[in-house]
Amino acid sequence: TAMWPLWSLLLWEALLPITVTGAQVLSKVGDSVLLVAVRPPGFQVREAIWRALWPSEELLATFFRGSLETLYHSRFLGRAQLHSNLSLELGPLESADSGNFSVLMVDTRGQTWTQTLQLKVYDAVPRPVVQVFIAVGGDAQPPKTCQAFLSCWAPNISEITYSWRRETTVDFGMEPHSLFTDGQVLSISLGPGDRGVAYSCIVSNPVSWDLATVTPWESCHHDAAPGKASYKDVLLVVVPVSLLLILVALFSAWHWGPCSGKKKKDVRADRVGPETENPTVQDLP
Repeated sequence: TAMWPLWSLLLWEALLPITVTGAQVLSKVGDSVLLVAVRPPGFQVREAIWRALWPSEELLATFFRGSLETLYHSRFLGRAQLHSNLSLELGPLESADSGNFSVLMVDTRGQTWTQTLQLKVYDAVPRPVVQVFIAVGGDAQPPKTCQAFLSCWAPNISEITYSWRRETTVDFGMEPHSLFTDGQVLSISLGPGDRGVAYSCIVSNPVSWDLATVTPWESCHHDAAPGKASYKDVLLVVVPVSLLLILVALFSAWHWGPCSGKKKKDVRADRVGPETENPTVQDLP
C-alpha cells in the first residue's frame, strides 16, 4: 500500500545514522519559494519524504518508485509542488508559513541523508510616510537658516530598519547625533543653497524595501502656508500659557494655605475668648 513506503522511510530515519545539514530560506508573503534538496555526490535517491516540522508536523510530499506525490492533507495542500530533482516549491506564501522543514532521502544502498531548512516569511515593506517639522532661525523672511526634523514612519513590520539618503549628494554621511529613535528621525540644518535638496527615507526588511522622498526647504517657509506652525510658533503660545498656569497654581496654594490657616486660627480665638472669662478662675490664689 501507499502507507508502507512512508513507514519504511520513517524507520530508516529512526534506526540508521543520519547526516543533518541546516539552512535558512527567506521569502515574502505572496511569493513562491523553492526548498532545494541538496544531496552528496553519488547519492542515488531511491525514496524521499518532505515534512513540515514546526509549528506542526505534517507530511508534504513523497518520492517512491519514481512517483512524485503531494496530495497530502496539510496547510500546504494545493500550494506544494515536488520537482524531479526532489526540491519542494511552496506558494503563494502566507505569513503563517514560517517554520522548519526537512527532507529525508534514502539511496539505493540503504544510506540516509536528512536536510533541514528554516523558512522565514516576511510581509512586504509598505511605502513610508515622511513628515517635516521645522524651527526657523531669525525673523527675516525668507529665513536664512532652517533647522528641520524629518520623521519617517511605516507600519509595524517585523525586523524593519530605517535609513536616510540625501539625493543630490553621493557621499552624504549622517552624523551619529543627527539620527534619533533608531533612525526614524533625522535632524538637518538647511540654508538658502539647499532649496532643491531632497531627502529620502528608506525602510527595509530582509526581503523588501521602499522609500519616500521630501524636499524639506519648502516647509521652511511656514508663513507662506497659512495654518502651518513651526516649533517657534508653538513655543510662543505654549510657554506663556504654561507660565500663567504656574502663577495661578502658586497663588491658589498661597491663598488657601498659610492665609487660610491664619484665618481659621483667628476665628477659633474669637470663639474661645469670651468663654475663658470665668470669675471662679480669676479668684484662685
